[in-house]
Amino acid sequence: MARAHWGCCPWLVLLYACVWCHPKPGDLGREDVRNCSANPQHLPVTVVNTTVRLLALRQQMEAWNLSAYIIPDTDAHQNEYIGKQDERRAWMTGFTGTAGTAVVTMAKAAVWTDSRYWTQAEREMDCNWDLHKEVGISPIVTWLLAEIPAGGRVGFDPFLVSFGSWNNYDTNLQGSNLQLVSITTNLVDLVWGSERPSVPSEPIYALEQAFTGSTWQEKVSNIRSQMKEHRKAPTAVLLTALDETAWLFNLRSSDISYNPFFYSYTLLTDSSIRLFANKSRFSPETLQYLNSGCTGPMCVQLEDYSQVRDSVQAYVSGDVRVWIGTQYTMYGLYEVIPKEKLVADTYSPVMITKAVKNSKEQALLKASHVRDAVAVIRYLVWLEKNVPKGTVDEFSGAEFVDQLRGKEDFFSGPSFETISASGLNAALAHYSPTKELNRKLSSDEMYLVDSGGQYWDGTTDITRTVHWGTPSAFQKEAYTRVLMGNIDLSRLIFPAATSGRVVEAFARKALWDVGLNYGHGTGHGIGNFLCVHEWPVGFQSNNIAMAKGMFTSIEPGYYQDGEFGIRIEDVALVVEAKTKYPGTYLTFEVVSFVPYDRNLIDVSLLSPDQLQYLNQYYQAIREKIGPELQQRQLLEEFEWLQRHTEPLSAGAPHTASLVSVLVASTLAILSWSS
Repeated sequence: MARAHWGCCPWLVLLYACVWCHPKPGDLGREDVRNCSANPQHLPVTVVNTTVRLLALRQQMEAWNLSAYIIPDTDAHQNEYIGKQDERRAWMTGFTGTAGTAVVTMAKAAVWTDSRYWTQAEREMDCNWDLHKEVGISPIVTWLLAEIPAGGRVGFDPFLVSFGSWNNYDTNLQGSNLQLVSITTNLVDLVWGSERPSVPSEPIYALEQAFTGSTWQEKVSNIRSQMKEHRKAPTAVLLTALDETAWLFNLRSSDISYNPFFYSYTLLTDSSIRLFANKSRFSPETLQYLNSGCTGPMCVQLEDYSQVRDSVQAYVSGDVRVWIGTQYTMYGLYEVIPKEKLVADTYSPVMITKAVKNSKEQALLKASHVRDAVAVIRYLVWLEKNVPKGTVDEFSGAEFVDQLRGKEDFFSGPSFETISASGLNAALAHYSPTKELNRKLSSDEMYLVDSGGQYWDGTTDITRTVHWGTPSAFQKEAYTRVLMGNIDLSRLIFPAATSGRVVEAFARKALWDVGLNYGHGTGHGIGNFLCVHEWPVGFQSNNIAMAKGMFTSIEPGYYQDGEFGIRIEDVALVVEAKTKYPGTYLTFEVVSFVPYDRNLIDVSLLSPDQLQYLNQYYQAIREKIGPELQQRQLLEEFEWLQRHTEPLSAGAPHTASLVSVLVASTLAILSWSS
């Protein structure tokens, strides 16, 4: 789990934020801290003055004969994290939250965002901007209809609006006499001018063959075979998500924070391959790797990134049919393809194919999780020694776990911003500490760490929640029930081609049994040195059915507002299940190998099957990670691992409980003798 934008999987903004986005009682009626109507001159020092920017934007709008202009919060590829040069809404408004849409008319300017960001928006936006405490396209359209006279033109950059969003705007504006106007020249960029950060220019490189499951030629041949087998016989596939092109050609770079991608598009036809990117970033060796010096069907022709729209428009002038995945296609490309030449599915064949890992990719991803487990175990051992000294805070902890991963082979960087949360901060959505704002870790509080790494052979994501002192009975029960949900889903056997949403409730049942729940999704796909949130695998209604070879996270949780948060997250591989009777059934094989916190487990709540599964999992951890620790002479960590993977017994209290019993007995004896 990481923070929004969720570009590799845009639906995750709903998946993870659904509960925390809702306002709490009293929030809607709370007075705006800016107090613009009474005293607009005395604003928070964090406010950005946008008067000059708005004046310049309105001049551009007037030149284009626009009544309003929409400024989304995304980039041209719906990336989870966006580059500085794409933070247009933030620059225009001053509001730096990751979710929110801005709209400017000739007389007003407004921002729509959810409850996570209301206070932040009020502290960052000046009085030029109205804050609307709601989300979705419908409220924006309602506002536009009230503010703009009939015949007004509403402009937008089609490369920042997905086909789905455009369709939503268009549907809501039907019969309104307002016109949606697609303008490929971004007006905010014109105003931003030379101050706008430059686009990254680091080299684009090919992965070594040892870290790829197939050659790019094999992948291209596979996709072309799928084109031939498709009932609508598409002649080309258009790829717009950055991980699609990166996966197809086994290419990587560093344009996007936490994701090893580069700005690109691909038009793969039955007889040619066109890769749209910055040509100057390819070394002679990479150009040779791509066979870019020839013009045959297995030669990659490099074209400039900015030429993709013109190139697609020229291609569709012929007798062709273009296959797209509507989930990631922006309107800027969708609008130039005639409807009769469009083959539209929710996801492209590359997105679907990439979701199922072959045997080599599976082995690579598993290997990355073994090394990652070593780093996380080293971190937990370090915390156990240093937290009681009072020398660790959330930020220094997050930095240290990243440093430990950096010592592992093939490490390329973290896979998302580490969530390092102590006490009540762990109950907050999308919480990550900063150097200036953080909380000391304490033996008296629960601590949640959700972190991951990018390695050349795989991407990792794991969450553990711990308590070094004496947890309350409720904390132990909540933790144990979260663990029960994790176990129940991990050991589940289900028919092949079952959708994740059908089985997702198994992760919640132990919580539901006592009236508890969590407000985020239960899991997401994960890539091979790609997205940490790889769409379209997971447990939501819009995910594809589970299939052998997919990897998904399993991450139930529980959050007590203002007190603590619990999440237990593992990554698991979908494998064939062995059943008594013939049939094609699936189950999960967990590939994360870090013990759970024994101090928080109430063994009496576990069923015999759950207890057996847990002990088998601990045995697997010993077998996978123990030799790795010994080989590296990490003897302290090995001893810690042995202690924390001792078999649990329903009849025997664990260490913390035993200490409590001894203390109670001693006090009783003393009281009798007095």
